[in-house]
Amino acid sequence: MTRPNILVIQADQLTAKVLPMYGHSLVRTPHLSALAERGVTFLNAYCNNPVCGPSRGAMLTGRLSSAVGAYDNAGDIASSTLTLAHYLRHQGYRTCLSGKMHFTGAEQLHGFEERVTTDIYPSDFGWTADWSKTDQPYAPSRMSLRSIVEAGLCERNLQIDYDEEVCYHAEQRLWDYARSSDRRPFMLWASFTHPHNPFVTTREFWDLYDHDSIDMPQVAFIPIEQRDPWSRRYAYTIRCDEHDISQAHIRTARHAYYAMTSYFDSLVGRLLKVLEATGFTENTYVFIVSDHGEMLGERGSWFKFQPFEWSVRVPMIAAGPGVHRGRVEERGVSLMDLLPTFNDLVADGKPIDPVDALDGRSLAAMMHGEDRDRGDDVMMEFLGEGVYAPALMLRLDGFKYVYCRHDPPMLFDLNQDPNELTNLAGDPAHAATEARLHAEMMKRWDYDGLEQEIRQSQRRRLFAQEALLQGQFTAWDYEPKVDSARRYVRGAVDPNTTATKSRARFPFVEEVRPHHPRDPQAKLDLGPTNGR
Repeated sequence: MTRPNILVIQADQLTAKVLPMYGHSLVRTPHLSALAERGVTFLNAYCNNPVCGPSRGAMLTGRLSSAVGAYDNAGDIASSTLTLAHYLRHQGYRTCLSGKMHFTGAEQLHGFEERVTTDIYPSDFGWTADWSKTDQPYAPSRMSLRSIVEAGLCERNLQIDYDEEVCYHAEQRLWDYARSSDRRPFMLWASFTHPHNPFVTTREFWDLYDHDSIDMPQVAFIPIEQRDPWSRRYAYTIRCDEHDISQAHIRTARHAYYAMTSYFDSLVGRLLKVLEATGFTENTYVFIVSDHGEMLGERGSWFKFQPFEWSVRVPMIAAGPGVHRGRVEERGVSLMDLLPTFNDLVADGKPIDPVDALDGRSLAAMMHGEDRDRGDDVMMEFLGEGVYAPALMLRLDGFKYVYCRHDPPMLFDLNQDPNELTNLAGDPAHAATEARLHAEMMKRWDYDGLEQEIRQSQRRRLFAQEALLQGQFTAWDYEPKVDSARRYVRGAVDPNTTATKSRARFPFVEEVRPHHPRDPQAKLDLGPTNGR
């Protein structure tokens, strides 16, 4: 049997909370919805760190971001750290990345055989968090609420430019795979930047929604002084006092975000259309994921960086060979589960033993309607700006426990209190649950050791960045390699124009042999030349 392909389509900052298969009735995602109908929707899927770089580090390695040094958006993962791309290449797969992955440092492949675009974000150490800076606001990436007050319409913008390029190259790779004599199976990762802020979109997708019908936040604005300490610090980290956010601003930003989500869905549709046209659909697992969520005005907050469900819940939809159609899985899963899942799906019953212990667990059996004994726990952490010590989160049996050394703990019963309005930490009625989750958390993390490692890493990277900015700066940003001398029709390497073009045709047509092959040495009689 031919081994299956894998196509991963990733959004950026897409919360599961706005999608129809997760209960939202307004947002239009026909292609995602169709995929969910023929696959499984993981209802309680989480990122493992609610910020881009660390989340992707955990997702690719199957290990907590703290275990691989992806502490913040400038955390560099060692070249020797194994990713799912390494495991798949070891199994004989072609591995290709089109789009964003937020790799920091000189290593810009991390196991992928090729990248066909550059990244959208910087690869240097400029966004390193610094826990020695306690004066607010402090944000190395200069996050602000300008994205909210400027939300609305555009004809074109940077994020559309990027995602159009990502989609084009991903489509092209699918066509290339179909026409290639290289019969290895593939894993293609198409990683987009929508619907990440700024909340700006085109008329085509804006007009899918009636502005007056846009729903407002489920949890109204909480005054900053009444928020938990982490949320108060975060509010100043994103410079909440620079702009006055009106109800009109909120509605417009949410409208644009919904439209940007529909635009992402259209990109999904384009890739699935090529997958179908190339005949790959039946033998390809398709995964839809996002790196983290978006608060979208809930509680008066925006973006990510927080422990609340809008920030940490992500979509995860999977379809492919043998996957139960239309199934909804309610147990907690996370992005770290992708590596062991892929390892199982491609191994034909003989997965590779992990070289390093993994924190993720395979979803392969769940996708096929099995694995009834799997637990319901998810590990998350946040190790960047906005806190001054590791912030850990553990979702277990419907409860979420949040602990950071400088802050009062938080405990939420997600079944009874899905909006996380009542902090049960310190409540005598829930003391046993709090003690059990705290003990479990301390068993899974070396808290004091982790804090020391992060502070040392911050000092080291900040020093390196300052040094590298002296004199001539050499960028690490990825430059896609294109050999134009071997593209299209090039006489020196392939002078047969017709044959070259025929090989690029899909479906391939066997060469039609001439009835009367001509002697290559024979002269062709062109008849009278009329003196010319």
